[in-house]
Amino acid sequence: MGKKILHILSQIPDATGSGIYLQAALRHAAECGFENTLLAGVPVHSNHHEKLTLGAANFCPVYFGEEIPFPVVGMSDVMPYPSTRFSDLSPAQLEIYCHTFERKLEDAVERWQPDLIHSHHLWLLTSLARRKFTEIPLITSCHGSDLRQFHTCPHLQERVLSGCRDVDIVCALSEIQKLEIAQLYGIPEERIRVVGAGYEKRRFYQPQEKKHSDRPQLLYAGKLSRAKGVPWLLQALTQLPAGSFDFHLVGDSSGPEKEEILALAAPLGDAIHIHGKLEQEKLADLMRASDIFILPSFFEGLPLVLLEALACGCRIITTALPGVSELFSGIESERVELIDLPQMIAIDAPHPAEEELFVADLKQTVETQCAHLAKTNADAPCPKIDALLKDYTWGGIFRKIERLYLELTDSAE
Repeated sequence: MGKKILHILSQIPDATGSGIYLQAALRHAAECGFENTLLAGVPVHSNHHEKLTLGAANFCPVYFGEEIPFPVVGMSDVMPYPSTRFSDLSPAQLEIYCHTFERKLEDAVERWQPDLIHSHHLWLLTSLARRKFTEIPLITSCHGSDLRQFHTCPHLQERVLSGCRDVDIVCALSEIQKLEIAQLYGIPEERIRVVGAGYEKRRFYQPQEKKHSDRPQLLYAGKLSRAKGVPWLLQALTQLPAGSFDFHLVGDSSGPEKEEILALAAPLGDAIHIHGKLEQEKLADLMRASDIFILPSFFEGLPLVLLEALACGCRIITTALPGVSELFSGIESERVELIDLPQMIAIDAPHPAEEELFVADLKQTVETQCAHLAKTNADAPCPKIDALLKDYTWGGIFRKIERLYLELTDSAE
């Protein structure tokens, strides 16, 4: 039997970028002979383990709505399901949250006796795991949302730092993120390794022949939130000529931001197709049928969805976030177009004076990419994009993670 790994995630393990990352890690770890177990936060009466590559016997759920008597606390302030924000937790709720995860983590470690813990997010659960189990090697994947919470919840910083600064190895998404982690958490750079993130090439791939419809097919997939730039994208699209495109809106959220986005979508009429949350297989099919993928986000680490869309043959329009700019730094192709970020008044909120210009930039870039589609060589191969995608398959990414697993477990023996 291979080394035993306890994976831990404080939220639903199949609904966001970190959940997709976790699922890939579970799948590839199993293929490489590791024995996986998982502790994760889920709503009561959910069956999320059925979507994972491990049975119920290897899954330790922490039930929100029962053991923790409020909705799942999300690493993003807007989640694609009913959730609670860390910034809104009362002191009593925070103690219930931490005590419950501590108790369930102790149970999981006693039951499974892991050789290694792989946690997700440099946040409260990781800090707890480090403080409680100093003798078990701990590797942590940073996803970017944890860094945002660090900025927006200063009252939790000391609790987070008390354990996170002693993590054995941190997996960063980019060189820029590595520097930010070192600065915020005081973790030596030699303990922070740039691993990146990947896409599943078995699921996300180009069709044998890209078929274009009469109108360009535009696609957004992600949370329906202001932080993702969705309201400004919708404003830009309403300024385009009616009947000149179809726009597919994939994703979900809840609360006022979702209501605002749906209200902004209404004027698009028949041009907009609201899909809600899609399973990965259906999203991949939609990507293969789409021409242009648009992600106007104000804050990301390394958005997996960009790699997935690119692998399916989509052109890319996205904001020039640090990690994104690093990812595409060697790509000189009209198939990838970066838009300058507006001046920000918060980590994921644009300055009101910059909003009109941002909308205009989005509109112009969409028009430019639609014009490129009309060219006879619009789908010509791009060797640099092909090389990039080859480097960012999950198989390649997990080989880096596996080396870190073995580095930690071998040194612990």
